[in-house]
Amino acid sequence: MTASTSLTAVGKEPAVLRRFLTAPAAGPFAALVLASVFFSLATDQFLSGGNFSLILQQVMVVGTLAIGQTLIILTAGIDLSCGAVMAFGGILIAKLAVQGPLPPLLAIGLGILVCGVFGLVNGLLVRTVPLPPFIVTLGMLNVAFALTHIYSDEQTVTGLPEPLTALGRTFPLGRTDVTYGSLVTIALFLGFAYALSSTAWGRHVYALGNSAESARLSGIRVSRLTVGVYAVAGLVYGVAALLLVSRTGVGDPQAGQTDNLDSITAVVLGGTSLFGGRGTVLGTFVGVLIVGVFRNGLQLMGVSSVYQTLVTGVLVILAVTVDQLSRKGTR
Repeated sequence: MTASTSLTAVGKEPAVLRRFLTAPAAGPFAALVLASVFFSLATDQFLSGGNFSLILQQVMVVGTLAIGQTLIILTAGIDLSCGAVMAFGGILIAKLAVQGPLPPLLAIGLGILVCGVFGLVNGLLVRTVPLPPFIVTLGMLNVAFALTHIYSDEQTVTGLPEPLTALGRTFPLGRTDVTYGSLVTIALFLGFAYALSSTAWGRHVYALGNSAESARLSGIRVSRLTVGVYAVAGLVYGVAALLLVSRTGVGDPQAGQTDNLDSITAVVLGGTSLFGGRGTVLGTFVGVLIVGVFRNGLQLMGVSSVYQTLVTGVLVILAVTVDQLSRKGTR
């Protein structure tokens, strides 16, 4: 290696480090590490493969919802209906497979597709009317919630066939049992992280979030892109519905009532700006883990669930405050 090559390599290392430290997810990642260290010292049960697997199981449904929520927030929108849409998708899948004429795999596909239609309608209302995303998705939350209770007749669906519960099964990884659903969630995070960072579609999503007018002037079909993002998010909610059904083993009409707020919490904690155009799906994964680690660690310490909610609220306020200050600092 020549002297010039060595100097180039040395020069690249600080640049890579600087890029990591200035990334939106750097702060959340540091918070995740510090929280893990604290709970490892506070309780002997935290630092174990079985507990980490449990954390992944506990966050895989909200984490999958948070992927769709991230896509929408990156476009400077928001989706309050995701939890209710997921609940309707779960009931639809369960009832079609148990009481309907459809085979389980077809019921799963139709349930995911219907969730995608909910997202498509949200996107059309946001772009073609146009209406604020907050109002559209708040209305859709009530529509999906009502349809869930009407279609289920307020009854929990039990006796699910094996294909609907397959992702809730576990397999051994070393000395730890891991659910197949957890792997699906991780695969979705990696897939969308690649799509946002390495494809034209991903670059267009960021451009739309930064400035819809600038994106339009640069040749991006803003309306089509917006509707597409909401539709894709709806399909992701359908996958979350399947994961929910597989984890609980039932179709529950009461499911998902606070998952919309939990998904927004994870996105914000992961460093994605509520104003759009800034953030990553992998940052959202870190945000999901922060919520899971705090709730799990506090539970192991015997802390009441009320204080777990309190801590989560404080973290959200801090995350939004940091985002606001960083935006002001870049102006």
